[in-house]
Amino acid sequence: MKKKIIVFDTTLRDGEQVPGCQLNTVEKIEVAENLEDMGVDVIEAGFPISSPGDFNSVSEIAKVIKKSTVCALSRAVAKDIEAAWESIKKARNPRIHTFISSSDIHIKYQFKSTREKILAQGVEAVKLAKSFCEDVEFSAMDAGRTGNGFLAKFIESVITAGATTVNIPDTTGYCLPDEFGQKIKFLFENVKNIHKAIVSVHCHNDLGMATANTISAVQNGARQIEVTVNGVGERAGNTSLEEAVMIIKTRQQLHKFTNIDTKKIYPISRLVSRLMRMPVQPNKAIVGRNAFAHSSGIHQDGVLKNKFTYELINPCEVGLSESSLALTARSGRSALKHHLERLGFSITAEELDDVYQQFVRLADQKKDISDDDLRQIMGQKPKGDGASLELLEVVCGRPLTPKATVKLLIEGKEYTATAIGNGPVDATFKAINNIVRKKVLLEEFLIQAITKGSDDIGKVHIQVSYKGNYYYGFGTDTDIVVASAKAYLNVLNKVI
Repeated sequence: MKKKIIVFDTTLRDGEQVPGCQLNTVEKIEVAENLEDMGVDVIEAGFPISSPGDFNSVSEIAKVIKKSTVCALSRAVAKDIEAAWESIKKARNPRIHTFISSSDIHIKYQFKSTREKILAQGVEAVKLAKSFCEDVEFSAMDAGRTGNGFLAKFIESVITAGATTVNIPDTTGYCLPDEFGQKIKFLFENVKNIHKAIVSVHCHNDLGMATANTISAVQNGARQIEVTVNGVGERAGNTSLEEAVMIIKTRQQLHKFTNIDTKKIYPISRLVSRLMRMPVQPNKAIVGRNAFAHSSGIHQDGVLKNKFTYELINPCEVGLSESSLALTARSGRSALKHHLERLGFSITAEELDDVYQQFVRLADQKKDISDDDLRQIMGQKPKGDGASLELLEVVCGRPLTPKATVKLLIEGKEYTATAIGNGPVDATFKAINNIVRKKVLLEEFLIQAITKGSDDIGKVHIQVSYKGNYYYGFGTDTDIVVASAKAYLNVLNKVI
């Protein structure tokens, strides 16, 4: 029989500790509601004592979340625990999460204390939290570098004090997967009252092993996993929600399951990326834009014959419409034929050889091959590049209202529009929208410097969604507003 794994999401607490990724209360509520909607069991809403703003955010989340448990973090300090309770007391399912370090290096250098004093402080913290709230979680911070004997004694003591969940964090991402799994196994074998609490794990990714350590812990009895969307978090981040959940779903031999609606993984990944202004790396497992993209001819041939030759997961399972076969110089005949047939061309095996040679020569000159390139190879007049930028004039700066005028050339005709926005790029996009009139949702906007210096060429990457599908566009220019306009037109032309 499969056993349920509790998903504890800390995107709004540990995830939000990433420099530059802070969210306001409205944004946090939006993320929390989406986490609840996708089936997250426990939402760690914040660290209330840390600031008035965070206290307010946790309080507001506690009011609106109905199904998920709402958790507030606190140090093993009375004023922290009291603040945590005040922030979540209106929640339908409240939890206080209190923590203190257990490793010798933390006890000696950070707390300048002793094992005995730290253990006593942890026990008293749990007792105080229990006086406010039935559901109490205790974390032994830096458990990954804590001796197993002392850790077992600590965990047994806090369970006796009333902890209903005991969390074993690999705070610095130090452990190897087999080592961390054995630590969890040791606790189950040496903590007499371990059956009275849920064992949780919270792994960091400093050495790139957060997800592996989490799954190893699950294999050894852990029943709760602490994760973040896109793996965001302190330093190198936390265990990625999407990775851990899809491993549990894909590897049936684990005999585990979660309540996560996996079709909502990709949309919430985009939401968190947009609100935190933190792009997802293209090769990120599950949610990166290349996670289901195939460029190698060998891989493309296999996928066309049977998707599972190179895809462990159906893209639809995580909220994507389909995988993609990118046409590059590394693509083979199978992918080329597939795209030609998609465009309505019927071609024999002999003809394909000749067309493929033309394709390879062109692909060596260009990074990507477009549909119009294929039409031209097949002797058909291209449909053109769609809308192209003829003029862009922008007014911005304080105290001026940003305004943009654009002139587009579409099938030989010129169209002009002017719009205002909250910045030059926003105004430019709105002016383009006034001409093209396609209601797309901007999912990702990224500006990169190609080399160095203030006179550098800027590259803009844009992702939009339209009718459930995702499209990507690129543009380059020494003027980043012009590069943005080119990228936006590039993606709109794909939509059109």
